[in-house]
Amino acid sequence: MQAKETLFADLVQGRAQQFQVPLYQRTYSWSEKQLAQLWNDILEQAELLESGATVNTHFLGSVVLAPSPQNEATFPRWLVVDGQQRLTTLSLALAAIRDHIVDGQPDEAERIDEEYLINKRKKGGDYFRLLPTQADRPQYAAHIHRVHSDRASGDRVAAAYRFFRRKLVEADDPTGAQDMLRIEQAITSRLTLVAVTAERGDNVHRIFESLNNTGLKLSQADLLRNYLFMRLPTRGEHVYESHWLPLQASLSNDELEQLMWLQLVLDGEDRVRRQDLYAAQQQRFERGRTDGADAEAEIESYIKELRRRGLLFRKVLHPVEETSLLVRGHLSRLHDWQAVVTYPALMLVLDRRARGELDERETARAMSYIESFLVRRTICRVPTNNLNRIFQSVPAQLPADVPVADGLHQLLSAENRFWPDDEELREKIRNAPFYQYGRPNQRRLVLQRLEESHEHPEPVDFGSAQLTIEHVMPQSPGEEWMRMLREDVTEGESPEDLHARLQHTLGNLTLTGVNSELSNHPFERKQGLLHGSHLEMNRRIAATERWGAREILDRADELADRAVRLWPGPLSGVGRAERSRDWHLAHQVLAGLPHGTWTSYGDLAAFIGSGAQALGSHLAKAEGVANAYRVLNADGRIAEGFRWTGQDGGDVRARLTADGIHFTVTGAADPVQRLTSDDLALLLAGTEGEDEPAVREGIAQDGGEPRGEETRAARFFRQLADDDSPSTVAAVRELFTRWEKLGGWIGHGAGEVTTSAFLMLGNAGSPGRGIWPLTVYPGSGRGGMAEVVFQHLASREPFTDRSLRAELLGRLNELEGVLIPEGKLELRPSFRLSLLENDRNREALCETLGWFRDRWEGRGAT
Repeated sequence: MQAKETLFADLVQGRAQQFQVPLYQRTYSWSEKQLAQLWNDILEQAELLESGATVNTHFLGSVVLAPSPQNEATFPRWLVVDGQQRLTTLSLALAAIRDHIVDGQPDEAERIDEEYLINKRKKGGDYFRLLPTQADRPQYAAHIHRVHSDRASGDRVAAAYRFFRRKLVEADDPTGAQDMLRIEQAITSRLTLVAVTAERGDNVHRIFESLNNTGLKLSQADLLRNYLFMRLPTRGEHVYESHWLPLQASLSNDELEQLMWLQLVLDGEDRVRRQDLYAAQQQRFERGRTDGADAEAEIESYIKELRRRGLLFRKVLHPVEETSLLVRGHLSRLHDWQAVVTYPALMLVLDRRARGELDERETARAMSYIESFLVRRTICRVPTNNLNRIFQSVPAQLPADVPVADGLHQLLSAENRFWPDDEELREKIRNAPFYQYGRPNQRRLVLQRLEESHEHPEPVDFGSAQLTIEHVMPQSPGEEWMRMLREDVTEGESPEDLHARLQHTLGNLTLTGVNSELSNHPFERKQGLLHGSHLEMNRRIAATERWGAREILDRADELADRAVRLWPGPLSGVGRAERSRDWHLAHQVLAGLPHGTWTSYGDLAAFIGSGAQALGSHLAKAEGVANAYRVLNADGRIAEGFRWTGQDGGDVRARLTADGIHFTVTGAADPVQRLTSDDLALLLAGTEGEDEPAVREGIAQDGGEPRGEETRAARFFRQLADDDSPSTVAAVRELFTRWEKLGGWIGHGAGEVTTSAFLMLGNAGSPGRGIWPLTVYPGSGRGGMAEVVFQHLASREPFTDRSLRAELLGRLNELEGVLIPEGKLELRPSFRLSLLENDRNREALCETLGWFRDRWEGRGAT
């Protein structure tokens, strides 16, 4: 048995060889959570390569290999006893890089293929450098061969490949484009592995268990504290009692580690990573090392400075401790924004104030630039992937010859910082789907600040008001709303397109505490409720006679005026953001389209906040855009005059058919396979974020309401009855009763969608550890809906197995009137609750729910 540290390149490069995943191994199972962590590590290593830093590589884990029974002297074959998830993931990432660069750099794409992925002169299964377990082989082979056929649709291998394609497009963003070959280099030469190679007869499983039997690791703060007090042999007790103990009592261990890292950053170390804190600080001490009393004085001085800055850091973490109301307001908003990336800049400003370099007003002005930088970038949908680098570099790059606030303004206005100016801010407030970007708390804070700008004599207490975001024109408009939209359409645009384009824009959004009462009712009914609101913005909406496209855009312009005054822009002439970012977002979501789906120009344009004609013109000219041919007209037809850019892709319809898209007898793409702008937003968001109902909806069983208040269940059925027939309401009641008899329970949301109902399994007191197959929504304007949460199930055992989700889809499609395409196994498709009036449908759904319960209860069985 031999164990040695190696790199992916060293492991797989060289002569022809093969790594075989045994048939008894589980199938490839990494979810987006593991993929995202790996991708962050890869990007970090790529940035370190670019900077020329010589810090440690990233340790990825172990690979346990044993000689294959099919081994040959001229063609070594290895069994992958452990590590197949890592090897498969890295291979798929390299395949995605190859496909990303193939049009512009065909020679480099061929090199990646031959060095890491294939054995060029071998045939059949021997062609592949990595041979996954049998169940994964067709899907993996399709991606290595670049033939993404129906056999490669939807499973974890395909999902991982699409994840990397999407992230590579994101990494090419104009706000800080990454060199693709640098990313390749990070994967192949900066991610280290421990390769354990067995001889015949060795017990590789025992070695595997030893490698994975890890204990509780010391944190970076623990290591640095031990180092510091080891170097205080005579003054350790005094320093501990006087300085360290009060510091340790005021911060958690994680916060203390963060402060230690910030101390390095404030001292000019703008490239050090938090996980390298101990080594970096140790090197600083060792470089200027002194002996005896001088050495102890140096360490004591460091700890005293750490404690002084710890008092400042507490104000960042707990703004209520800041005595200046003006400064506290900025700190509170940044705290509520969860702007952890800004800590280096905030600490620098507070540190300079503590040293007397700026007063209260200048401190607030400096913080206003930080706040504006974040808010404007969020409204204008500037990706966040370079924020860490921007703010970590502030202490080292701040101009020394100008006041702090002016220097910060100048630094953040630099061309590569992408701080949107007034012109872009106004344009994005009018056109960008604000509701689909950023975090919910950030969207709410933007609306809150806009409301506060009215300076009402009796302002709302936002801390206790429990306000949520409301779409004035609803997301699912009824016929009265559609009639109004028909009055506003322009040539070449349908009412549905107009609704998709405007529904999520800032001009159509407000805050309210009566979201459930507003629901999807006609505007006349909403007016009365909004008129009685304590919020000035709602009273202004209520004073409007109608609420169509013109009114939404007029309000957007009024909000833009306020936004420009609230959040100062960059210095004139610098910091202009690029229009290419919008196209880049389109490229990114197209790269992630699941097999068997298409979208329209209108849907994609609404998603990026553009016009459909401008989008079509761009796609007709841009080369190398993945899946651009899967953007069709709204009726599902190929655009007249469509032509390939770059290499000829052959017959368009044949390509679409190969991608699993079906055509009706009229020659149009199947409308059920179409992804709307909301689907595209969900697709780009992935499985992270607002997945848990406990977070997203405040899910709970009834019983927590004060006496005399309407229960959540009662509110749910009242709203359901407002919009659906008594027969549908009765059918839903029966469905819920049958679910409870199966051992489930009904949870009701209390967040932005106040009356949703979740069909839950698991511990009622800890819903986040449970599972739910359906979420039910009433009051959609055209009837209630049942949402099938495939995206949630993909991260919950046992439904991480795609075949189980596919079986659930097949069972649901047996209901008359339900037709969910396979391409939506990654999303949250819906069907109408009115279908449950049919006795056979209701019975079939209950049987399906029983099957779902049985699979979940048997998830641990072998």
